[in-house]
Amino acid sequence: MYHSVMDDPLQAASTLGGIVHSTKVFREQMELIARDYNTLTLADVLLFVQGEKEPPTRSVAITFDDGYADNFEVAMPVLDQTGVPAAFYVVVDCVENARLPWPARLRYAFYTTKKSTWAESNGTLWPLKSFEQRDGAFLKACDDCCQLAGARQEQFVSGIERDLDAEFRSAENPMMTWDQLCGLTRRGHIVGSHTMTHPNMAYVPDADLQIEFAESKRSLEERLNSPIDHFSYPCPALSPHWRDRTVEASAQAKYRTAVTTNGGPVRRNHNPLRLRRVRPTKDIEGLRWNLECTFLGRSV
Repeated sequence: MYHSVMDDPLQAASTLGGIVHSTKVFREQMELIARDYNTLTLADVLLFVQGEKEPPTRSVAITFDDGYADNFEVAMPVLDQTGVPAAFYVVVDCVENARLPWPARLRYAFYTTKKSTWAESNGTLWPLKSFEQRDGAFLKACDDCCQLAGARQEQFVSGIERDLDAEFRSAENPMMTWDQLCGLTRRGHIVGSHTMTHPNMAYVPDADLQIEFAESKRSLEERLNSPIDHFSYPCPALSPHWRDRTVEASAQAKYRTAVTTNGGPVRRNHNPLRLRRVRPTKDIEGLRWNLECTFLGRSV
């Protein structure tokens, strides 16, 4: 489970935080997987859990969440050079409006503001004089925001940006474009949905749930002119990030697979709409350890 790949991860410290891998480490990890493991697509994984295909032992599928521009510009060339296919789950609203997902926007606002306090909507005043105070306020805002979707979510985020006078601006589009997403599919990679606006799907109302599932699928299929069969549950804050009702809703939207952030291996006969994943480490041996432990059925 990857998110972003950059030559210098520190350049995104105020927005993406720790979800960025360096190009060097990512290349080494893909070379390791191509050399010592077998790679699958999400379509292969689906056939496996349905009992229709027996993959090689020690098989690995690579996924990316969110849809950052570096996925196409930096990660895809490495994947193509090493012969590793991947699935890229994108937040449709972020692609459409060329803006970062809300957790990155809130992180930037709280960690870079020059304001000394933040007033919550209920009147609670949060001091912002130390990193720990900023971090606490940021996490509280995330807990509130992850339960919102669509226009209400954007109103919440833009309101905090105005209050803290800290709106992220960049001369470059931080997200992939529609042309780049088409380029991924032309090179044999999979594009899937990561919702419209990146809420925690376990906490949003049913009406928003349906929009996040169905509208993101419809928009992607219209733009890319191909079926969108694969989904990834956002895990921005709070727990759990999926429930039985979200699994049912993903089936109603006609997704064929859905990945979670729950750790562990995928086994035959697992529900394809709640697949587990392995978190990558920031070094080579750590990734190898996580994979070997996963294949042995041990938690990491």
